[in-house]
Amino acid sequence: MTTLPSAEEVLTRLRGQADPANVEGMARYGINPAGTLGVPMPVIRTAAKELKKAAGRRDEGPVERHDLAAALWASGVHEARILAALVDVPAFVTRKQAEDWAAAFDSWDVCDQVCSNLFDRTAFAWDLAREWPSREEEFVRRAGFVMVAALAVHDKTASDEAFLGMLPIVERHAEDGRNLVKKGASWALRQIGKRDLRLNEAAVQVARRLAARDDPASRWVGRDAERELTSEKTLERLRR
Repeated sequence: MTTLPSAEEVLTRLRGQADPANVEGMARYGINPAGTLGVPMPVIRTAAKELKKAAGRRDEGPVERHDLAAALWASGVHEARILAALVDVPAFVTRKQAEDWAAAFDSWDVCDQVCSNLFDRTAFAWDLAREWPSREEEFVRRAGFVMVAALAVHDKTASDEAFLGMLPIVERHAEDGRNLVKKGASWALRQIGKRDLRLNEAAVQVARRLAARDDPASRWVGRDAERELTSEKTLERLRR
């Protein structure tokens, strides 16, 4: 048997580490204060490591982790939802779960943590990266761009061609003027362009086309991405 605590025990621990002053600080960075306890990310990451260790390597361990993650998500507590992404087992995540969780995103940090720590490791991660940027919902479109960025960082086996196929998707939806979305588009473009020199050249070409557009959002994305992708620091790293 595993020794995982119940979701309520985990929530009790999180509530015991609540910091209202920290919630105010998080709100200044655009993090939704609703349901937020103010528990710092290092504390959440430590809790995730402890829960994974408690689950052990027994056959039932991953199942219990997945069930615990579902219960933590269902609590609606901001930090519990981030913890759910760190504890859950990618192999057990379904498309329905991904769609349900994405529909419930209401803060950029939860969106980014879930996408870059869980969804990008699922068997259908590339499908989400291709599909979600075309969705109109603010956080789902943001999630799509985060998926592209996360795959660019984490999927070491993916070909250049796979990411070249992502560039038209980023370019097509970069005109979205919503702040969280345009920052997500820039992030996706920059991470593709930091994989290797070939992708850097292709991403810079996209950035320059965007910077030349009439709409403010595209111009911002293009200039923001080009600035980093053409920096000496980025190019020096890629030449190594």
